[in-house]
Amino acid sequence: MGKKKLETIEQFQEVLKNGERFLFIKHSLTCPISQAAFQECEKFVADYPEVDTYYLFVQEARPLSNYIAETFGVKHESPQALLFENGAVAWHTSHWNITYDALKKQIMQAP
Repeated sequence: MGKKKLETIEQFQEVLKNGERFLFIKHSLTCPISQAAFQECEKFVADYPEVDTYYLFVQEARPLSNYIAETFGVKHESPQALLFENGAVAWHTSHWNITYDALKKQIMQAP
C-alpha cells in the first residue's frame, strides 16, 4: 500500500473502523527531528509496502492530531509513530526513537 496522508477525523475513523493493523505517523513540517524521523519511516515503508501506513502533517491537521491524542490517551508529540491494532494503540514512540530498526522490530513481529 505504501503510505497515505489523512487530514480529517472522518478519514481516520474510516481507516480505524476496518479494524486493520496500521502504522500512523504524526509529522511536523518545521521540526528537523521530525524530518529525520519521517525519513526513517519512508525507508521502512519502501522496504515493507505491505504495511498499511498513514500520516498527517501536524500544521495541516491539528484537529485530527488532537483527536488521536484525546481519544486514545496518548500524549501528542511530533514526530510520533503509533501502531494501531484492533482499533487501539498497541505501541507508540516519538522523536529520536523513531528509527527504521525500531519500526521493523515492533511492526514486523507477529501481531
